[in-house]
Amino acid sequence: MAFSEDLPDITGNAIFTAEAHAKARIIAKKDGVLAGVPAAGFAFRFLDPRCQVAIRLGDGSAVTAGQTVLEVWGPARALLAAERTALNFLMRLSGVATLTRQFVSQLEGTGCRLLDTRKTTPGFRRLEKHAVRCGGGTNHRMGLFDAAMIKDTHIAACGSITQAVARVREVWGEKVPLIVECASLEQVDEALACHVPHLLLDNMDLPTLRQAVAKAKGKAVLEASGGVHLENVRAVALTGVDFVSVGAITHSAPALDCSMEVVA
Repeated sequence: MAFSEDLPDITGNAIFTAEAHAKARIIAKKDGVLAGVPAAGFAFRFLDPRCQVAIRLGDGSAVTAGQTVLEVWGPARALLAAERTALNFLMRLSGVATLTRQFVSQLEGTGCRLLDTRKTTPGFRRLEKHAVRCGGGTNHRMGLFDAAMIKDTHIAACGSITQAVARVREVWGEKVPLIVECASLEQVDEALACHVPHLLLDNMDLPTLRQAVAKAKGKAVLEASGGVHLENVRAVALTGVDFVSVGAITHSAPALDCSMEVVA
């Protein structure tokens, strides 16, 4: 799909013959955490199987500006035509991994773990969730199919948490994980009365989070979500919640700048 947006390369095909060969390297231009290195390498081989790739730093590795991430050699046309697609994968996914690592670093020593969300680039979810793992985060739901999460919209349409929980359990029993979003302490009480094992505490301030933790202690796993950023994530974690979920690590991560240099 990515190549269909770019090809054919009328410039490279005019400048280089089919027999011309070249060697290049991809370097990081900023410090960060890598993800998508195999995807970048695969882009060259996908375009022309004669391309050879040597990965110098793998996914999950810390990288500093100027370091070589991978080297590639083969037909010059393929190297130049695949350059942007390879970089797009590498830069996007490394940006996710880098921002994730920054959040994870803020959580050190708290016992709280960072979760991702479904706020991903369409078609990129598995790749971006892989990048989250490279940065030290934990994957939440991959899709709507692997957990029953009752959100505010479900509750509003259904009438109450109690009714929504009852309907999910009527269909699924204990076969799927059950999560309920709570926007108030009253909803926390209602969800706990329904013996919900995982509560998502939505946009609660720190004092309210502490009260929710006290209510749910030993009864449910707690996840704080909404309004969490690098400056306050540690304070949120220190309220005693088990998880903090942050959509920004996938929907707002800045790309890690990388470039390709032809060396021969």
